[in-house]
Amino acid sequence: MRNFIALIYIIINLLCLLACSSDKEKVIQEQHTKIKEEKQKDTVFSLNYPEIKYQKIHISNNKILREILDKYKETPIRNAYIKAIKTLNRKDLRAFAVGQDVVIPDSIIDDMRAYSIFPDDYPGAKKIEKLIMICNAMQCYACYEYGNLVRFAATNTGKERTPTFPGRYALVWKQRLRKSSLDSTWEMPYTFNFHQFAGSAMHQFSMPGRPVSHSCIRQFEDDAAWIYSWGKGAKYDTNKQAIPLTGTPLIILNVFDYSRVKGGPWLELTSNKSYYVDLPENPMEVEEALIPYQQIPKSSRGILPNKQRYIDAEKILRERKIIRDHVELISSVDFNEVRRNKAKAKAEKERLEKLKQEEEAKKLLNLEETKEEVKKIEETENK
Repeated sequence: MRNFIALIYIIINLLCLLACSSDKEKVIQEQHTKIKEEKQKDTVFSLNYPEIKYQKIHISNNKILREILDKYKETPIRNAYIKAIKTLNRKDLRAFAVGQDVVIPDSIIDDMRAYSIFPDDYPGAKKIEKLIMICNAMQCYACYEYGNLVRFAATNTGKERTPTFPGRYALVWKQRLRKSSLDSTWEMPYTFNFHQFAGSAMHQFSMPGRPVSHSCIRQFEDDAAWIYSWGKGAKYDTNKQAIPLTGTPLIILNVFDYSRVKGGPWLELTSNKSYYVDLPENPMEVEEALIPYQQIPKSSRGILPNKQRYIDAEKILRERKIIRDHVELISSVDFNEVRRNKAKAKAEKERLEKLKQEEEAKKLLNLEETKEEVKKIEETENK
């Protein structure tokens, strides 16, 4: 009995030691984080890149187009040049075409932060481990770590009738290659969802140089891959449900000027220092994004938290002039369901057509049999 009591005593002491050790490690980790935050707070981060001048060129013919696309060919800076002109013009190379205006830098630097319109140092984000800031108006984004700029990239956000609404979001879940739940023909590499009910996500997709998406944030492949590895998804509760706004914060600023028919205001920039995005003093105080109810897929509408907020969203967004008066939003459409219904209707039509043909064939057969019987009767009567 004494041995048993002694054993229990030893186990209790070991558990206490382990708990103390765990608490000690937690305290040390918190202290390290606090020290890191304080250091960042007192440091003004600067990349010190030189001024890079931009030249706006009108592509009036194929010769000029080829000169732009072939520049620096077979040189060490070729890849950096291609990435720079894609980023500055917010579009894939295949979207460069005759009749367009493009901007070309006079110096090539392989770090795209050299071309950033976001400040290198963001005092309001000094206590935030990771933060994504997206500018709808200028179609680009910046990533910060404790207020220091670590990435600058181009994006194409939502078109006017399916816009990417401004406000605060957070990364939720990710998938290396996702087929859209609304249209399985849309393959989206490096998908990182940032609104689990609207289905909005950052991912790689074609970049024509304008906001054209269905509210998602399109990127070049290398940028999408980087975000996919760098960002942190949501934390989950004991019921395995994502806890809202616990992943990497993502703030979408302002609205694109949809009255502009071609290109965007980035084509008016004269250098990498001619314009900087105005960032909110405290990004975590930015209002959570308002998403209109009709832009939530039908499959998610039944599980919406605070459903009334989504119902009221469009009215509020119109009052704030975020949605223009004459613009009618497009409701979320499940194209997979549309195709299934079309296939079902086609199959039913084919089934009915087949039945009709079988009925007509049966009638013809009966008619032939009747004619044969009449013929036999007539032959019998003639005899």
